[in-house]
Amino acid sequence: MRIAYLDCASGISGDMTLGALIDAGADLSAIQAGIDSLGLPSCTLLVSETKKCGFRAAQLTVQHEPEHAHRHLSDIERLIVGSSLSDRQRELALRIFGKLAAAEAKVHGTSIDKVHFHEVGAVDSIADIVGAAIAWDLLGIEKAVCSAVPTGHGFVQIAHGRCSIPAPATAELLTGVPLAAHDAEGELTTPTGAAIVAALVDSFGPLPAMTTQAIGCGAGQRDFDHPNLLRVMIGLTGEEDGRTSPQFETVVVLSTNIDDGTGEMLGRCVERLWAAGALDVATVPMYMKNNRPGVLLTVQCRPGDDECLSELIFKETTTLGIRRTMTQRLTLPRRSVAVPTPWGEVSGIVAVLPDGSERFSPEYRSCVAASDLHDVTWRQVDAAARQAFLNAQGD
Repeated sequence: MRIAYLDCASGISGDMTLGALIDAGADLSAIQAGIDSLGLPSCTLLVSETKKCGFRAAQLTVQHEPEHAHRHLSDIERLIVGSSLSDRQRELALRIFGKLAAAEAKVHGTSIDKVHFHEVGAVDSIADIVGAAIAWDLLGIEKAVCSAVPTGHGFVQIAHGRCSIPAPATAELLTGVPLAAHDAEGELTTPTGAAIVAALVDSFGPLPAMTTQAIGCGAGQRDFDHPNLLRVMIGLTGEEDGRTSPQFETVVVLSTNIDDGTGEMLGRCVERLWAAGALDVATVPMYMKNNRPGVLLTVQCRPGDDECLSELIFKETTTLGIRRTMTQRLTLPRRSVAVPTPWGEVSGIVAVLPDGSERFSPEYRSCVAASDLHDVTWRQVDAAARQAFLNAQGD
């Protein structure tokens, strides 16, 4: 399994994360192409080498045209869904923004749909988060472990005024996350960094057993009397004799029976659940009281996402109650790849079976995009992508 360790000795922010992932080997041009597909105003990622207290690190800067727009979650979701990002990249980015929206909604006493993003709705923050999601996928990270996170102390000026550190949304996002003491005066961990931790990290603790393959360091913008950088270590773990084991993880299952809704209502709800970061969404036809036809809606999500998704189900459907259970699911290790076809590259997912063999599934959206562009059938693109993967395996 490909694992990432986030060494947050000086906290974490969106630009530090993206800088560290690029420094670890994520392709800057591929990340820039994904950012360009969002349609943001003249947004360019610049990466330079800097030193923080004598240690080398990548400094990421986002250049863009001045703007004064404040976006809602739905605005950002439209940008991401309409982009050229792969399915996994979209899911990662939407998951991070979903965490941010839930935190902002709680601290401001409103719903996630009414949250008005200020700093995190700006072009540079969107680029940081979406760029980190793209880089995370490009590096094939399947699991993440994080050190305890320092926040710094003092005060920070935000759109809502002068706030103590950690800022309200940051503190909410770090609920349940081990915090580390640090005497630095200033904001070490930002809302974007905290959202990345809350959305992508699986566990917290010291460096896990792993064979390190790459190390990346991303610099923070400020200078302190300590190295202000985030170190990301990427490597392999859980592999012996070429065999990999499926991984258990804890998930929350939400379910509800609906017998007074329309097909359009359910379709819209399912779309929004996927966009909000659900792991799986399914509907099953059934008969209910007085033999009325109904639907069983079942949603799988990560612990911590269930409150946001439950609110969404209540808003988008006519249900009066939702069942919630915790369970374990067994998943195969997987990674994203792109394979060449006569109609361009097609992305897909490679699952690693317990015996070490691999199974490739082309992404439907990627096949459809090539099909539409070159006027061939989806089936032709799908078959060519599967053959290309088999050919690569034989090389």
